Amino acid sequence: MNKSLTWFTLFTTTSTLVCCALPIIFVTLGLGATVAAMTSALPFLVTLSQYKIWVFGFSGFMLLISGWLMFRPDRHCPTDKKLGEACTSVFKWNKRIYWFSVVIWCIGFFAAFLALPLRIWLNI
Repeated sequence: MNKSLTWFTLFTTTSTLVCCALPIIFVTLGLGATVAAMTSALPFLVTLSQYKIWVFGFSGFMLLISGWLMFRPDRHCPTDKKLGEACTSVFKWNKRIYWFSVVIWCIGFFAAFLALPLRIWLNI
């Protein structure tokens, strides 16, 4: 369950990057035609971006649940040597995927909610 939740968290955070962050970054860099091509090829991006607060809220909630499941105090690996090594290996990969998801979510959040107000405030 923990492994599948970690992969689902990676999927939801990546969707925040694709739906909301990439188009804003492209427009900021002057690549508006790229955004127009993306939205015509992938029309669901428009719907996702209309609900970006819900998308980011849900993916942030998934990150919190996934982080709690991974780092909770009562988490332990089996004492059997082979099972213990497998558990340690899976935990190591889950941590990598989790922190990669957190980075993706933070980039998406910055681009979707902070980049434009910051750009306006700095008069860039």
